[in-house]
Amino acid sequence: MDKKTVVVGVTGGIACYKAAALCSKLTQRGYNVEVVLTKNATEFIGPHTFESLTHNRAMVDTFDRNFQSHVEHVALADKADALIVAPATANIIAKAAHGIADDMLSTTILACDCPKLIAPAMNTRMYENPVTQDNLATLRRYGWEVIEPASGHLACGTVGKGKMPEPEDLLEAVDHAVRYGKDLQGLKVLVTAGPTQEALDPVRFITNHSTGKMGYEVARAAAARGAQVVLVSGPVSLKPPAYVELVPVTSALEMFEAVKARSAGQDVIIKTAAVADYRPAQVSGEKMKKSGGGLSLALERTDDILGWLGQNRREGQFLCGFSMETENLLENSRAKLAKKNLDMICANSLRQEGAGFGGETNVLTLITRSGEEELPKMSKEDAAHRVLDAVLRERGNG
Repeated sequence: MDKKTVVVGVTGGIACYKAAALCSKLTQRGYNVEVVLTKNATEFIGPHTFESLTHNRAMVDTFDRNFQSHVEHVALADKADALIVAPATANIIAKAAHGIADDMLSTTILACDCPKLIAPAMNTRMYENPVTQDNLATLRRYGWEVIEPASGHLACGTVGKGKMPEPEDLLEAVDHAVRYGKDLQGLKVLVTAGPTQEALDPVRFITNHSTGKMGYEVARAAAARGAQVVLVSGPVSLKPPAYVELVPVTSALEMFEAVKARSAGQDVIIKTAAVADYRPAQVSGEKMKKSGGGLSLALERTDDILGWLGQNRREGQFLCGFSMETENLLENSRAKLAKKNLDMICANSLRQEGAGFGGETNVLTLITRSGEEELPKMSKEDAAHRVLDAVLRERGNG
């Protein structure tokens, strides 16, 4: 990512401490972070806190003589790639909605023509007041992204909607807005992720070690690059990516039905899920009790989702599978590419350090009908983008 500038507007609310955490995360993520505080915000948190976190001078006063120009708000707006106001009080929401520019933050807001995000944080009744809701609707009409507040225990002692979202959620919103180019704009992408669980009885099931991390990163990356994304996910402990339609499933049959019902409308299908190849032929309605001897289970084949997709693909649809192997990685993956009628397969080996289930990194070989590309060990986020780069390249070649 080219270093991009994010302007963070901070207004007077108890959630200011979360703004500090957000600025820290944005800086660690590689953004140049410029902070503008209202005077009321400085009653909760000082500018020096933000200066320590961002390594930039935090601004408060429009006419601060320490700045080189009295039009600093215009200069700041000119270099902003994104602006986020967090926390946003009802007052700044009203100002932004109606073009009032009477301090450093509101004038900067009015001068910005970059993507703008706002995270309301206030008492529930203030938030739900029709005036505030009208102002938020106005901001949406002007192209702002309004990040919905969370519900919970508020500083005023009430319980309800009005909590500022967590810094991680705000970081994801900024990433989605500006981190990547929108080269997948207009494409519909379906991603499968995670394991499946095949029931033996009401308390036991057969599964595998998949955590879903790779598939979730692919879905998140595709959405960040402008695609309309559906994520069909087996049971995982991951937080669902924002800006993605999540379809939770449990068994291989449920995943097959979910994919089959949605496949015709997709431009790209990327199947990262580790789907069970077999399921118990019979499922006990009661918990199976131990016996004195051994136990044999009769298994039957599950539906071949990737095979069905290859046989029923529509014209122009791009199919990408994943192949996890313990031996003969390239040979087995190439055979799967041909047998399943795929455009690309992403192969990795459980034997290779940094690849496989559960970790934060992966080592992939991207195999197409015309060749292969071996990727070095990298984060699963970076690997997801390399996969999408290859999808775009191959679609263009086709």
